[in-house]
Formats: sequence, structure tokens, C-alpha cells
Amino acid sequence: MTAERAAYHHGDLPRAVLAAALDVIATEGPAALSLRGLARRAGVSHAAPAHHFGDRAGLLTAIATEGYGLLSVTLGQAGDLRDLGMRYVRFAIAHPAHFQVMFRPELLRPDDPELRAARERTRDRLRVAVAGYADDPAVGFMAAWSMAHGFASLLLSRNLDGLLDGRDPEEAFRALTGEMFRPAEDSATG
Repeated sequence: MTAERAAYHHGDLPRAVLAAALDVIATEGPAALSLRGLARRAGVSHAAPAHHFGDRAGLLTAIATEGYGLLSVTLGQAGDLRDLGMRYVRFAIAHPAHFQVMFRPELLRPDDPELRAARERTRDRLRVAVAGYADDPAVGFMAAWSMAHGFASLLLSRNLDGLLDGRDPEEAFRALTGEMFRPAEDSATG
């Protein structure tokens, strides 16, 4: 069997292509992705990734969908709102390539049903957690998400290095959330 023919018999081609894509995104960013380059890295024919994902947007949508699924599971293990925010930050640190893609709608197929469902499950986890911490749940949702996402983004881009000054990011985030979010009944009496 020739090497080219052997390339068609990959054990789990979609997973191999996704893994190669995540490596590229983590080191070079999403702009560096090409299906042809990923095929080379995964050791498959140049048409194989397109067969499974359609195009670059399809591949990035699959990555974002997987990321939202992982994030939803992570957030589902949170004990309270502060823990949920910390889990969000930990997710970003542990899955930087997913994180880079998930919140870039211009890279994705926004009407993909699996993406929409995964995104909504993740947002529901945050909405439920915020419910007891804000008089206006929509404002509380935006504030909590903005804080966790902003902190994670600044941390990943190394913009907090000087501010953290060697301090553990988890400790810094917990202190930040302690200052900003208290249950609604605490803020009404204080």
C-alpha cells in the first residue's frame, strides 16, 4: 500500500485534524490555519479534512462547539458564582486554542445547530449561577461574564503580568470577584 493510500485509513481522522488545528491555533493563532496544512500535519490526504469539516469555518465551528461543551461541563461543577468564574478562567488557561476560537463569530458558522446548542447550555449555566447575585439578572449575567472573560483574556495575552507581580492568578481573581459580587441580599443591607 502506498503512503498516500495509507493516509486515507486514519484511525480517527476528525480527532487527528482537530488536534492538529488546536496545536496550530495555540502556537500561531486561528489565522494560521489551512486545511491543506492540517492534512499535512495529520498525515492524511489534502482532501480529507474538507471531507469531514467542509471548509475552514466548519473546522473552526467544530472546535468552538467542542470548547463550549468542555466549558459547560467545567462550569457545571462550580459551587458558587466565584467558583464558576474561576473555573471559566481555568478553562481558558487549560484550553487556550478553544478559547481563542469560541468567541470569534466571524470565524464560525453562526447558524450551526450544534454550536448554538452548546453555546446556549454554557450561557444557561452562567445565568443560573448569577440569578441570586443581581437585582437585574441580565446585567448580572453581563457583568459576571465580562469579568471572567476579560480577566481570562488579559491573563492569556500576558497583559496582567505586571499587575499580578508574581501573585497567583486564581487568588487575584477570587479577590477581584469578592470585591464585585456579593449576594443581592448582602448588598441591600450593606
